[in-house]
Amino acid sequence: MFDLKFFIFIFISTLISIFPSITSQKPYCNQTCSGTILNDIPYPIGFSSGCEIQLNCTPNGTVLIEDFTVHQIKPDYILVGLPAECGRAVETLHRLYGDHYAPTSDNAILMENCTKRIQTCSVPQSMMQPNLDFDCDRRGDDFGNVSCYSGDMGIMFLDYENVTKTGCRSLLLGMVVKIVGVNSAVSLNVQMVKLGWWLKGGCQCSDDAICTRVVSPVDGSDGYRCRCKDGYDGDGYKASSGCRPKAISISSSGCSSSDFLFGHCHGSKRAGVLVGIIVIVVPLIAIVWLSYCYIRHRTIAKSRGKSNRRLCQAKGITIPIYSYKEIENATNGFSDKQKLGTGAYGTVYKGKIRKGEWVAIKRIKHIYDGDDVDQVMNEIILLSVVSHPNLVRLLGCSFDKNDQILIYEFMPNGTLLEHLQKERGNGLPWPVRLTIATEIAQAIAHLHSRKPPIYHRDVKSCNILLDYNFKTKVADFGLSRLGITESSHISTAPRGTPGYLDPEYHRNFHLTDKSDVYSFGVVLVEIITALKAVDFSRRHSEVNLASLAIDRIGKGNLDEIIDPFLKPIQDVSTMNSIRKVAEVAFRCLAFDSEMRPPMIEVASELEKIKESNFVS
Repeated sequence: MFDLKFFIFIFISTLISIFPSITSQKPYCNQTCSGTILNDIPYPIGFSSGCEIQLNCTPNGTVLIEDFTVHQIKPDYILVGLPAECGRAVETLHRLYGDHYAPTSDNAILMENCTKRIQTCSVPQSMMQPNLDFDCDRRGDDFGNVSCYSGDMGIMFLDYENVTKTGCRSLLLGMVVKIVGVNSAVSLNVQMVKLGWWLKGGCQCSDDAICTRVVSPVDGSDGYRCRCKDGYDGDGYKASSGCRPKAISISSSGCSSSDFLFGHCHGSKRAGVLVGIIVIVVPLIAIVWLSYCYIRHRTIAKSRGKSNRRLCQAKGITIPIYSYKEIENATNGFSDKQKLGTGAYGTVYKGKIRKGEWVAIKRIKHIYDGDDVDQVMNEIILLSVVSHPNLVRLLGCSFDKNDQILIYEFMPNGTLLEHLQKERGNGLPWPVRLTIATEIAQAIAHLHSRKPPIYHRDVKSCNILLDYNFKTKVADFGLSRLGITESSHISTAPRGTPGYLDPEYHRNFHLTDKSDVYSFGVVLVEIITALKAVDFSRRHSEVNLASLAIDRIGKGNLDEIIDPFLKPIQDVSTMNSIRKVAEVAFRCLAFDSEMRPPMIEVASELEKIKESNFVS
């Protein structure tokens, strides 16, 4: 009988005898921060003293550089928050200049209390103005004495000394500037700062990596970063995973497949060395292969069980688990003929499983940064603990073959967006629209009333599903989060859909129930106008539907934006009903979240409007 432990012991012993260096361990670097939303933290960044670039991990999962929140870590930069704050000293910026990182020239810094206007800014004034909408005592011209400083795009880092020479005393906020397209359009990541990072010393990159040399803007010392060349995987650092070919092949150079496997293919002059290596390597390959054959069938047999156990870690999850083969059969091999639609997070198919009922099968896109699995698990957990007639029901899932698949009840009438845009049917009458609005509000109010509350975070018309009778189901809980009742908000990087995203949430990262209220306000305006939440074919000032609606409703000009499909209605009570719903939407879209009504109040008001409309 095959003894796996015996062969593993021989394999490890042989490795140690051939490669003595394997026994000399480098200092341990902990790259795990419990509860953080960050994924795939690259070498050499981590949270212990053994990491060459050490960050701080707080008990609630927030990652910090100094006292700045880290929102993203990439192989060449770190994105940290620099939110709007009045009266903050310019010298605060200096804390972002460390031994291994510094702000890059991609940043623009907004400052106040300046003795002169700075002319070196890559951000147009028209884009700066909306980002100055917070309470600071400003006097003078339209911008007060606010100035914007951008570095020289030809230089890697922002020159801190030049920032301090501007004569500005207060640091308002940071912006990451990106020039895109042939027309050099500018895009902004507001209240953020981009930090370039490096390792000290001369290049220590793999042979198949590109070394980027860095001169520290702090002390002028040499530094470097590594990146694998095209055709290679890995991080490029000799001390870490190095670089390996994406595909193994035998070339015309006479190198064997084992040469490629172990990275020793460098020409015939090494033939003698290769022969010696092959003599040692072949037995190792045999051992590895025997071990692989033994554990492979056990891994396959247990893979589904591991997925099931992971699902069961969350208390109360009892949804059925389906095999990949069952899902494949249900969708005819994920046939295009059964495709219902494709969104940001996956493709939805129509299918029949086990009992023969129609279901909607969502196959999650793989975005390779861990977010896809987290969002799937998040949706399963949340939908397993809530039940409401206007929330979509989760019927099952599948995690076979590295695919994340969710199975929902089938909603044959598509989405609210499709009907408003007349992609399905010729338009919805007002009573149907009003009922839909009321049912959406009741579903979201139910989520908010739970303890702890659930914040949907992605309320929009394409996430509102309709059955044959136009009964409403709110769907897509991948971005949803549990609230914290003690403090009434949670801090998280803004996630959602442009046009629906709460501007206050985008500004201060505080997610509350009022963020969903704002998004629902946009949906209400869509129901009234049948206009898209964001439409660049409209005039510049009207691209954002929320801004357009606030302007027209505030001026009493609602008639200008009502859906033409509804305008032929001459019934006074119906028009009054539309105006009352518009007033509710206006309150939901208040910039200050404290001025927005809670969702339970919105649902109650819409119910009264609906009853009044139907009685009339």
